[in-house]
Amino acid sequence: MSFDIINPATGEKIESYPAMSAQEVDTIVGKCHEARREWEQTPFAERARLLKAVAGVLRGNKEAYTDVMVREMGKIHAQGLAEVEKCAWCCDYYAENGERFLADEEVDTGAHHSFVSYKPLGVVLAVMPWNFPLWQVFRFAAPALMAGNGALLKHAPNVFGCALLLEDIFREAGFPADLFSSLLIDVPQTTQVIHDPRVAAVTITASVGAGRAVAAEAGKALKKCVLELGGSDPFIVLEDARLDRAVEVGIVARFQNSGQSCIAAKRFIVVDAVYDEFERRFVEAVKQLKMGDPREEGVDIGPMARVDLRDGLHDQVRRSVRAGARVLVGGEIPDGPGAFYPPTVLVDVREGMAAWSEELFGPVATLIRVRDEAEALRVANGTDFGLSASVWTRDLARGERIAADRLQSGGAFVNEMSRSDPRMPFGGIRHSGYGRELSIHGIREFVNVHTVWVERGD
Repeated sequence: MSFDIINPATGEKIESYPAMSAQEVDTIVGKCHEARREWEQTPFAERARLLKAVAGVLRGNKEAYTDVMVREMGKIHAQGLAEVEKCAWCCDYYAENGERFLADEEVDTGAHHSFVSYKPLGVVLAVMPWNFPLWQVFRFAAPALMAGNGALLKHAPNVFGCALLLEDIFREAGFPADLFSSLLIDVPQTTQVIHDPRVAAVTITASVGAGRAVAAEAGKALKKCVLELGGSDPFIVLEDARLDRAVEVGIVARFQNSGQSCIAAKRFIVVDAVYDEFERRFVEAVKQLKMGDPREEGVDIGPMARVDLRDGLHDQVRRSVRAGARVLVGGEIPDGPGAFYPPTVLVDVREGMAAWSEELFGPVATLIRVRDEAEALRVANGTDFGLSASVWTRDLARGERIAADRLQSGGAFVNEMSRSDPRMPFGGIRHSGYGRELSIHGIREFVNVHTVWVERGD
């Protein structure tokens, strides 16, 4: 069995990787398990130094790493450079804060000495997606390694070149050779690794279906699991919003990474008082987006990562149209090679349609007209997902109240697009998953929260 890597912009095969044998996988898991035994005894200062070295390797090779992402999943060149820099920032953040986040916490219990310590669990298996092939990995790897764990990566097969590249990055920075390793395997082999007693925990970023499957296997094995799954994030525009800014940011929030982001704004929920003007401005802005070769300067929309994903998105659009939705721009598969899909805007979307209830993972925006704030919140929260949300209003107290108290999601942003940031926890509720990545909460996901109670023996 082998995994073919297809350039999504051209449809051409660029590489083929043989699947690892069961013996190869067993050897890699064993070596990682042994490497982490020594690593967990490594002082925080040395772990931090090596993470800083990783950041240096990333920044010194931005163009080369971006080129791999462009070829394997169609990443826009400028966005690839930004992704590499964000990975370096994440390494810096945990190098500078990891020891403080995991310091012993004294607790006054009346005992002679009582405290809570945070110790690594062991080897963490990460099942990662293709849409941010470096950033998704560093979101787990930087805190997990800083905490003293080992790391195994099962990446998406269409970005196995990125998976091997990540191994090289850690080794070039001076990390122990087997502490971070990639597994070029399929789903059945992944299940076997989850059940391997040398693996302590699992994290996955993927679809709801894949998340359910991995969580079920982790549950059978009684292993800690973090799930970051899909999203259908609402972008609420109230009557007092600054429309020019809302449209400008909304375009980026929906179409960045060719719309292939779980945290992208997917449902634009606009109150009736400003809906017509918002729709006019938004559609005009979408018409200005340039689709083309992701290597070319000025291109806004590259190909989707695979043809089957593009065709699945188009099916969702067609099903919505058959149910009564209208396409204002886009909505047709272009002629020619590659997995391209044009930036698309759907309106007259109602409950029960695919564009209402399903995650549209690609360059398709759904515009929904509502009467007022109350209906906007009902629609925003009326989803099985709950990853993130944003609300737009000039009244900051109103916006903060809505974000903090009314929106049902893992994160909420006022007058800003949803985003991940190493300083803030990232994750969702309901079908968007559970557990958190990033910030102090992310580094504490894969540690043993250990109670220590000491009394005098005399």
